[in-house]
Amino acid sequence: MKETLIVRGAPQEYICEVGSWNQLETHLLNRNLKRVLVLTGTKSWEVAKHYFPKLTQVELIFEHYQNECCYDIRDYFIEVVETKQLDGIIAVGGGKVLDLGKLVASEMKIPCICLPTLASTCAAYTPVSIVYNDKHEMIDMLFFSQSISLTLIDPQVLLHSPKDYLVAGIGDTLAKWYESDPILSNMTDLSVEVEIARFAAKSCQKNLLDEGKQAILDLESQTLSPSFIKVIETNIMLAGMVGGFGDKYGRTSGAHSIHDALTHIPETAKQLHGNKVAYGILVQLGFEEKWEEVNQLLPFFTDLGLPISYQELGCTNQDMEKVARLASKDEFMSLLPFEVSEEMIMTSIKRLEAMSL
Repeated sequence: MKETLIVRGAPQEYICEVGSWNQLETHLLNRNLKRVLVLTGTKSWEVAKHYFPKLTQVELIFEHYQNECCYDIRDYFIEVVETKQLDGIIAVGGGKVLDLGKLVASEMKIPCICLPTLASTCAAYTPVSIVYNDKHEMIDMLFFSQSISLTLIDPQVLLHSPKDYLVAGIGDTLAKWYESDPILSNMTDLSVEVEIARFAAKSCQKNLLDEGKQAILDLESQTLSPSFIKVIETNIMLAGMVGGFGDKYGRTSGAHSIHDALTHIPETAKQLHGNKVAYGILVQLGFEEKWEEVNQLLPFFTDLGLPISYQELGCTNQDMEKVARLASKDEFMSLLPFEVSEEMIMTSIKRLEAMSL
């Protein structure tokens, strides 16, 4: 039986403009939301609170998200929503805050509004949550039947985000092309949905290679430029469209399998998601025998500070043997149109290490 392709294309409403957060109360009232949970982080809220508007007609209950997107914390906030009779959730922060908000909202069948403070993932665009255990190891990727109700991006807020997170977002978003290309190139008679995903994936690659360095410079100089806005929308919106329209054919494959395996190495816990995915791009291109593309990416990675070796991730050769073993068995790796063995992955890893010396 042919598997159904499900389009999860976009939030119900999406706005990216300076001052967009000031419209928040109007959007809440349009949704008949009167008592709302606001999930926040710590460092992100120190920036966000200066832009978060004062509301007069909607009651807000502020809670810290407890530093993880996991099932125990989800259950805690479900109880908060039930006990306080809340009718919506606003998630303000980075990917884990947004993922937790979506996770709770989906379970409770209430609207989730996303106000991202980082452009490090497409979490503000996609009805998807990554779930971790108490060891910070990824254990689930959940897809929801309800879309995000509203995404409000204020570029001025993101201009105050840490450079490392924007760099990591570029690494994560570049993977949209390199992971989907071998899958979609092997397909004939692409559906319209998948054609949209392929266009978005290629646009991710082009936008980031063309504008990524300038966007980082503009972040450092606090310049709200067209390059900066294009890159943050690429990381959030275009990246979300790839999996949103392409479903499993455009979401993840080899690079994310490497990332997921790396989460089982404790030393990588301090590494941002996008850094590990970026390294996974190089490993995937290596076992695809696309070393010319690796050579083209290496200067870009080096300029931005993305890792090109496992030593930069804090790993040893023994760690990477475990990574190769886990990644070769990962379900996303199996989406590639050829079988990937543990030996192929290790060969790629070792060659990359030699190139970085």
